[in-house]
Amino acid sequence: MKKKKKKIVLAYSGGLDTSFCIAYLNDHDFEVHAVSIDTYGEFDSETEGNLKKRALDLGATSFVKLKALSHFYDNIIRFLIFGNVLKNNSYPLSVSAERITQAFFLQSHAKKIGAKYIAHGCTGAGNDQIRFDTAFQILAPELKIIAPIRATNFSRKDEINFLKSKGVDLLWKKAQYSVNEGLWGTTIGGSQTLTSHQPLPEEAFSKMDPHKEPQELELSFEKGELTAINGSKKEPYELIMGLNNLCRDYGIGRDIHVGDTILGIKGRVGFEAGGPLLLIKAHHLLEKHTLSKWQLFQKDQLSQFYGMMIHEGNYWDPVNRDIEAFLIQSQRFVTGKVFCKLQPKQFDLQGIKSKHDLMKHCMGAYGEKNLGWTATDSKGFINITSLSNKIHQKINHRS
Repeated sequence: MKKKKKKIVLAYSGGLDTSFCIAYLNDHDFEVHAVSIDTYGEFDSETEGNLKKRALDLGATSFVKLKALSHFYDNIIRFLIFGNVLKNNSYPLSVSAERITQAFFLQSHAKKIGAKYIAHGCTGAGNDQIRFDTAFQILAPELKIIAPIRATNFSRKDEINFLKSKGVDLLWKKAQYSVNEGLWGTTIGGSQTLTSHQPLPEEAFSKMDPHKEPQELELSFEKGELTAINGSKKEPYELIMGLNNLCRDYGIGRDIHVGDTILGIKGRVGFEAGGPLLLIKAHHLLEKHTLSKWQLFQKDQLSQFYGMMIHEGNYWDPVNRDIEAFLIQSQRFVTGKVFCKLQPKQFDLQGIKSKHDLMKHCMGAYGEKNLGWTATDSKGFINITSLSNKIHQKINHRS
């Protein structure tokens, strides 16, 4: 009697790594159920059809695409916007935020079809293995985790040779780069990002239009959430998709992020995230006008911690729900419009309009006039606020 294969759910993107995983798992008596999680937004029927065909041709038993955009936005992205979260003040957590959502949907699908195993295409040298494995252990500890590339320690060249030995010789698009496209940005890894000095070439990024004329945008926010672009209302994740496309045409949001990995080594990765960067900066500008000094200060502290927890795969720690409650409360007056201008390779924030703008008062104008206090009040205030340091200097720095 033929041995029954073990049912396994594979996180499948259609790229080299996960295509290798299908062939490898087939060789090890697994019945592979390939699952693609749509956290991108431009996952049309043709793309889905091509992914399905490739997965089945490689030996997968089934292929399914799961829609996750709404869940992705509601549970993670909106809090990254509320917190203006940028890793090392530059990178909008494009991948780590996405992996949390993907892991949630993958383990849910594995339970649904009765699989006892779950797999991903991560290496043993990166952050994603930790994010996926941690999520699976927390949400579905009964599932056994398989990571073929981590187990074999194969390079991309080894994977291609393995597939060729199986009669699979596909033209891998941009095979020299590892590209991850998502709603919250695209990351790009290549030989250049393994160095400390080489930039990614133009060809590694999306094609921009160098002749595109400057364009002005009006971004509308309600309680911290993007609700319209130039007066056109859509779901927030649809508006983010629109911003991504606009910024991509201008070549906005390209950079290389350098940071500390969860494993403790330094890492370098290229990214293209014009939409998230524009949105975070516009939101932050609106907050500067509508929140108090101490709200802004406390938000910065909590948001940095929240971003680190997301980055390191600790999304399910209950402290994050506490921080999210704080962030929601902080946004109750963050409503208004932000005026922006897009140009090749850059954007400008020109100003805001909000009924909650704290500059709109009759107490005075910075550097111009004081109407709510007198000159004597100012002198007294200065005397009192400098008092503690006067005492310190007098006691500890006697001549």
